Amino acid sequence: MTVLGKIKWVLGILMIFVLIIATNLIDRNNFLRVRDSVTTIYEDRLVVKDIIFEIARYIQEKELAMVRKDSTYYSGRATGIDDKIQNLILRYQETKLTKEEAKVFDDLKENLVELEAQEAKFVESGKTQKEPLQSSIDDVKENLYDLSQIQLREGSRQMNISKKAVDTVELFTQLEIYVLIFLAVLVQIIIIYNPKKN
Repeated sequence: MTVLGKIKWVLGILMIFVLIIATNLIDRNNFLRVRDSVTTIYEDRLVVKDIIFEIARYIQEKELAMVRKDSTYYSGRATGIDDKIQNLILRYQETKLTKEEAKVFDDLKENLVELEAQEAKFVESGKTQKEPLQSSIDDVKENLYDLSQIQLREGSRQMNISKKAVDTVELFTQLEIYVLIFLAVLVQIIIIYNPKKN
């Protein structure tokens, strides 16, 4: 094999090698985007949706105790419920929050503090002044609803990111096939082509 023949072989193999590395790096980046999106959907959306649901359950229990003027709830269970809500709030804080979500979440924390204060006033009043307590409960419910809607929007946004990344991988996979076919033909032409000497 002549030096020119060896150079042709090396160039042909190098072209294929460079193409495979380039497409691999692009595919790797897209797979990382899909993985991050799926992780975000689970950790920052589904888990948070469960936390919101749990807090809503406890708020409903508080509202029911207020309506019933439940003395046993206020004498014992209320403190445990408040502790559970605080633990859920701490878990929520560990997730990634969007700007809008952070604002609503801060409002929720403030409204929960106000709710506890209104509960204490409700008990001190002999369970007669329930309007301020009901107003605080309604504020917390509104915050929970808003946070729930944010989870849906963000989950949908993450799904779109994931879908775009998968579509990009599919496109590049098809392009890789076409380019590999083209390169295979090109390498064959380079190898087979033998210029005539004068």
